[in-house]
Amino acid sequence: MTTPAGSGAGYGSVSWWGMSPALDLQAESPPVDPESQAETEHKIPELDALLLGSVDGRHVLRTLSRAALWPLRRFNFYVLENNLEAVARHMLIVSLALEDPEKMGLQERCETFLELWGNALLRPSVAAFVRAQASRLAHLVPEPDLLEEQLPWLSLRPLKFRERDALEGVFRFWSGGEKGPEVFPMSRLWDSRLRHYLGSRYDARRGVADWDLRMKLQDRGAQVIHIQEFRRWRDTGVAFELRDSSAYQVPNRTLASGRLLSHRGERVAARGYWGDIATGPFVAFGIESDDQSLLRTSNGQPVKTASEITQHNVTEIFREVAAWRGPRAIQGYLEEKPSPESDAPTLEPFTMHFLPLDSSQTLHHKTCYKGRFQLLYVSCGMVHLLSPELGACVAPGGNLVVELARYLVDLRSKELKAFSDRVGEMARVAGFAPHPGATPSENFARFYKLGEDSTRGGGDSAVESGPSTCKVLAPRLEAMSPPQADQASPLEAMSPPQADQASPLEAMSPPQA
Repeated sequence: MTTPAGSGAGYGSVSWWGMSPALDLQAESPPVDPESQAETEHKIPELDALLLGSVDGRHVLRTLSRAALWPLRRFNFYVLENNLEAVARHMLIVSLALEDPEKMGLQERCETFLELWGNALLRPSVAAFVRAQASRLAHLVPEPDLLEEQLPWLSLRPLKFRERDALEGVFRFWSGGEKGPEVFPMSRLWDSRLRHYLGSRYDARRGVADWDLRMKLQDRGAQVIHIQEFRRWRDTGVAFELRDSSAYQVPNRTLASGRLLSHRGERVAARGYWGDIATGPFVAFGIESDDQSLLRTSNGQPVKTASEITQHNVTEIFREVAAWRGPRAIQGYLEEKPSPESDAPTLEPFTMHFLPLDSSQTLHHKTCYKGRFQLLYVSCGMVHLLSPELGACVAPGGNLVVELARYLVDLRSKELKAFSDRVGEMARVAGFAPHPGATPSENFARFYKLGEDSTRGGGDSAVESGPSTCKVLAPRLEAMSPPQADQASPLEAMSPPQADQASPLEAMSPPQA
């Protein structure tokens, strides 16, 4: 609802980037049990992590980049999002990070990532890359065997058939299936969202941006975000200006999503930008760094901007992932394989499994998911899905990490406190208790799963995780109509907001009786 002071809904209904710094998921998970490891002498320990609403792959990339610092371990990331566009962006972002260095240099990959991930407008060269990759992925999605051969780290098998068809439609829209800038007029859509958000404050939007940055984001720990880069992003949607501003002209179609709107009493599908226009993509990689020299201040001012820190961190992540994925991980996995005749696809040291959009409350019905995960991550936009049913998927002694709403500028201090309290209560009901050894944090709340074996200190963390034999969830007839023959327009492919697309504010409200 729009008020004279604006809608107060800057977070949006679709998340495109995280509202917290990237995590190393190995550091968040229980330690590997030596006894369990001894029992599986010829098998590498596995980490099974369930990620709800991680949206941009930052935790996966951070985990892979830090893997060389830990004992050899294989990763199974199970990703659950509330819209297929987020699934598509996951696939595009991770495939870019894993691109062959011989085909695409490190700097080019880093700059391409920053632009397609956090900019509303792209340079023509980056837009051409998105079109080419989207066209490739659109051809791979309907061909499971070919997909497994070319992207062995990716598994879409848990998705429903209709979701795969819709995912293909998203990629075809990105690849330019509909021509012309008016198909997705990003600048106009951004300005429309901004007017709706600010209301009568629109003409004073520069002052509003200054206030939100200095009195909210910087006060809450994001001091390195510079006023100029924040103003530019608020005005244009361009967060990372790596070239002259005139170079950014092409709408970023990966930020498009669909929803149902009411028009003259009828529900009609519309494509638009429904994401964040308040905080920006600076928090995920731009406010923390292993290189403390980047966080230095001079005369009370940071010497580096959030954009510069983001570029440095992403470059280092890409470099470390390439180094880890090379000889060490592949050789270690080869030594683990009982047969020397294994095919190349089996050599990947990690797999990303994408789960059906509405499966959060039904996963525990499947034996392959019940008690399987050593780590559950829940974003602030998906907290309302934290329930006993979801908790049943976590092994006793497993850990829960919940993203807090610290960097949502629309929330005041008392609302942040209420959100944190609500998270604690929901975690308790779901069968978790506050983690006694967790370092106090305003970004994340950490818990562990109670149970008969919880006193073993996470002994179940290295339980063997065999290959998933789950059947694909059957689509509910009342939830989805069958696709028309030979028709899957990009607009139809973009699923409207599901019932589980709630804002962090909604998570604070008590559950309905």
